[in-house]
Amino acid sequence: MILGKNFSNLKVILVEPKGPLNVGSVARLCSNFAVDELRIVSPKCDIYSLEAKKMAIKGQKFLENCKIFDDLQKAIFDCDLVLASCGRIDVDKDSFFGTSEDIFDWTLSFKKINNLAIIFGREDRGLTNGELLLANKTFNIPTSQNNPSLNLSHAVSIALYELNKSSKRNFDQEIKVFNLASSKQIHDSFLEIEELLLKVGYLLKHTSKAKISKFKNFILRANTSMHEINVLRGIVHQINWFLNNSKGN
Repeated sequence: MILGKNFSNLKVILVEPKGPLNVGSVARLCSNFAVDELRIVSPKCDIYSLEAKKMAIKGQKFLENCKIFDDLQKAIFDCDLVLASCGRIDVDKDSFFGTSEDIFDWTLSFKKINNLAIIFGREDRGLTNGELLLANKTFNIPTSQNNPSLNLSHAVSIALYELNKSSKRNFDQEIKVFNLASSKQIHDSFLEIEELLLKVGYLLKHTSKAKISKFKNFILRANTSMHEINVLRGIVHQINWFLNNSKGN
């Protein structure tokens, strides 16, 4: 199975996986679905172990060529669009999630996405709220409410299958040029916004992260474009310039 033409350079990113069997299974799935690259953030197991290699079978090349990062932000540095999987139900009430099917169908509204990343969290507790905010979109895979959390490799298999299925559908919708602000642009912008709002006294240090996270959620929901985020950054830079140059007046 090969992903559709509007998806290229698909990166599967695992955050702190603990089980070599899971890692090996994901490597095999990367081979099944023609994933470009497997990336792992701070692995908590030996990803090159015999167990992992046995599970990977024809996907062993993804283990051998796997890129290791010590921070999730570094793992998504070159990705235009970042999607994150979340199976938790105890997330912030302001957070917005779509089903995996809806989110993958949404990606089909763009002509081409050069670097697409899908992030999967830890086996026992998934991704933190802060990590989820590094993604442009967050999705969940509908399961029983009594037991919503899937095994890591099972979640990866369903997500890749649904992405592959979506990419082969015919949609009666206008195909747009991809111009969304990247997760890195949004993250960097909000570091500057937080610093500015702390400087002018709108935010307090002990509550700034929570308030900025809510504002960031609004921006992510709005499908903010590169141009729009650059305008926002320009406003922040101009206010900073004014503050720095009017102190003596």
